[in-house]
Amino acid sequence: MKHQTDTRETVIAVKGLCKSFGSHRVLDHFDLTLQRGESLVVLGRSGSGKSVLIKCIIGLIRPDHGKITVLDENVLTLDHKAMDKMRMKVGFLFQSNALYDSMTVRENLEFPLRRHAFRMGQQEVDDLVMEALKNVGLEHTVDMMPVELSGGMRKRIALARTLILKPEIILYDEPTTGLDPITSREIINLINTIGEKYHTASIIITHDMKCVQLTAQRVAMLIDGRCYATGTYDALKNNPDEKINLFFQ
Repeated sequence: MKHQTDTRETVIAVKGLCKSFGSHRVLDHFDLTLQRGESLVVLGRSGSGKSVLIKCIIGLIRPDHGKITVLDENVLTLDHKAMDKMRMKVGFLFQSNALYDSMTVRENLEFPLRRHAFRMGQQEVDDLVMEALKNVGLEHTVDMMPVELSGGMRKRIALARTLILKPEIILYDEPTTGLDPITSREIINLINTIGEKYHTASIIITHDMKCVQLTAQRVAMLIDGRCYATGTYDALKNNPDEKINLFFQ
């Protein structure tokens, strides 16, 4: 069941975002807002610029024009130290999972805590690691290597690593891509459970219509580089506009 937003406080605002690669304009004055506690899906075709959008939001790609505000911070003016501080509050689940193959599950989860130089004892670190693994139902994998895990398990471990810093916002990049239907449903259920438990705001990038239907409180359609339409899944499904309707056939 999709969680409900707590307030109408805006936690991410994207205004007039433009990004080109050579002569190809991927984002063309794209606008978007995310409210606290909201689960928002950005829906678009493969290669439409969805991943570019969230990489701009987290500061991994610099846009050509526009403004991005995250938790009242202007992302495009942050220095390295301020960007790191902001990223502690914004979890990013990479499509590739981005686990370190040479580290155990425990070490992968400890890495964000070490990187941000938290001053805490080993017992506190251990407790946070086990809490994160419990959230994704994989406590037994704590001393395993990523190569020993299935694709779905690696996705869940990556999500546990994202959760360990207790972010206010989570950005999901194609969370169900490459997974079988049963595992995809498990990941979808986890996304909803985490949103309900921690009241996180989420942007979910996908072209998986089952993921859209089951996670989205609101859908933003990225078509021709712009935010072409927004609305609930049902409202957009029943929209007669041909560009929108193609996604729901």
